[in-house]
Amino acid sequence: MDAYERATRNTVEVVTDDELRSLLSRPAKKVYAGYEPSGEIHLGHLVTVNKLVDLQAAGFEVVVLLADLHAFLNRKGTMERVRELAEYNRRCFEGLGLKNVKYVLGSDLQLSRDYDLLVLQLSQQITLNRAMRSMDEVGRQMDHPTVSQMIYPLMQAADIAMLGVDAAVGGIDQRKIHMLAREHLINFGYGAPVCIHTPIINGLDGKKMSSSQGNYISIADSEDDIKKKCQKAFCPPEIPENPVLQIFQHHIFPKLPQVVVKRPEKFGGDRSFSSYAEIELAYQKGEVHPLDLKKTCGDCLIEILSPVRDYIR
Repeated sequence: MDAYERATRNTVEVVTDDELRSLLSRPAKKVYAGYEPSGEIHLGHLVTVNKLVDLQAAGFEVVVLLADLHAFLNRKGTMERVRELAEYNRRCFEGLGLKNVKYVLGSDLQLSRDYDLLVLQLSQQITLNRAMRSMDEVGRQMDHPTVSQMIYPLMQAADIAMLGVDAAVGGIDQRKIHMLAREHLINFGYGAPVCIHTPIINGLDGKKMSSSQGNYISIADSEDDIKKKCQKAFCPPEIPENPVLQIFQHHIFPKLPQVVVKRPEKFGGDRSFSSYAEIELAYQKGEVHPLDLKKTCGDCLIEILSPVRDYIR
């Protein structure tokens, strides 16, 4: 797999493709993703974590922003609480493979004079309506937004500038914020970042993944919990929006070179797959039963996440 294929696999959009190809040809290049500290790191977070691992393998220096101030502005808890969670999340990310990367605590970066001045300069150019629209997908309680939540996207643009990165990674829900950064940072002498967007995968019930709904698998879940959650997962015959297949695509095959569906001989015996495309096609043809797919999913996740749980203990 070449660097471009590694950088773009399992993405939904790159802005722009030509800029990414040019960036990959440089000897030195830097990419970042920001994470609001949260209580549990789950499979939703892992989509961008896996992409950062890919980009590191493609030659990028990786920066992870532990965005404590962003979490505070987005009503995720007190500053004391989100700082505690930031350290726990750093350990989780390391356990997931993000080692030899630079971790930056948001409040260490974002309370400087130069940073604050850039945020204020951006506030003169970006309208309130544009800032509000950019937060539609990522903000909490956006029926009654606070002024703090309008500062959030301006700070994210300033993060890109002050970290000196060439590219930004985020879920597709970050797109509007990233486009603000591309449009306005050039007005202050900074480059427009290449933006690499990953999909938002479904929760285990086929609906939007949400901590309040408990429809996710956390990296801290026990083996029994992982098995039970996978067995209860929504797994329709259809391919699109199937959360179990999404786990295979975005979490299992990027980590494991081969997946074996184990089953009795009377049901066809064991079957091996070396790529996501192979198992998707077999499922589409009815050659793999949903129950076998879910059991295999649980077994593979246990194998992948076991070293992470050991690391964070």
